[in-house]
Amino acid sequence: MLLHRLGCVVLFTSLFSCCRMAQAQEPPYFVTYSHVMEEPDNLEVEFKGTQGSPKYGNSFGGGTVEFEYGARAWWTTEFYLSGQTTPADSTVFTAFRWENRFRPLLREHWINPVLYFEYEDQNTADRSFLEITGHQSTSDLLIPNASARKDVERSMEMKLILSSNVRGWNISENFITEKDLSSSEVWEFGYALGASRPLALAASGRKCTFCRENFNAGAELYGGLGDANGFGLSQTSHYAGPTVRWNLPNGPSFSFESAFGLNDNSLGVLYRVSASYEIQQFFGRFRHNGGSR
Repeated sequence: MLLHRLGCVVLFTSLFSCCRMAQAQEPPYFVTYSHVMEEPDNLEVEFKGTQGSPKYGNSFGGGTVEFEYGARAWWTTEFYLSGQTTPADSTVFTAFRWENRFRPLLREHWINPVLYFEYEDQNTADRSFLEITGHQSTSDLLIPNASARKDVERSMEMKLILSSNVRGWNISENFITEKDLSSSEVWEFGYALGASRPLALAASGRKCTFCRENFNAGAELYGGLGDANGFGLSQTSHYAGPTVRWNLPNGPSFSFESAFGLNDNSLGVLYRVSASYEIQQFFGRFRHNGGSR
């Protein structure tokens, strides 16, 4: 059943891949990274919410606040704070993360690589689903918060991000590897694939809220690839689903995704929402205000 479902999704993704893509607005992905970097000295504040209902378990809601800063044109750094609430259990703080992305080739190429490094301090009560690695399963979501929060992992996560833009389309592929630094556990692996396109490539020439060019739609496929002791799809979880992003002119952006589980190790449906706002020239504003006194 897993291979059948994955085959359908791979075919669906391959149809996207046949179309070459062009530079457009930021893709609407929740897990997959493209080569889009934050503009230097711009700060983007974003909230990501996740909701799911594991079989034989309690529904939960996860939330992550992200602060993404453009340190250089080739370097974007980001800080995360995560928590979750399970109505029949409790509300807990689950993680903080520090992420850095480096783009070695600034000019646009057919394939644009980005190197990703992240330090994570999280407990197993985390429900952010920012990535899936190793042999994660819905059974991990059945552990009560009081017990799960005591199991803390301090991990190094690395990603190879490959992304292309031609004729309005974006195709992005991520290979993920993660290692718990606080234990002797082996390296875990995962993947994420995304394809997206604005609903209109040309601007309408007037400022409007619901113009087609303000919407970017696509799909994601992501999941685990086992670990160093067992690489592959066995006993791993996988999700795929449509995603859409709405960019308001000179305002915030909103995204929504329904990710459907592809096997018994996955949730039936994982609902995701996000809201973000970008502050241009964040530190430059303070320098300007200080110099005008």
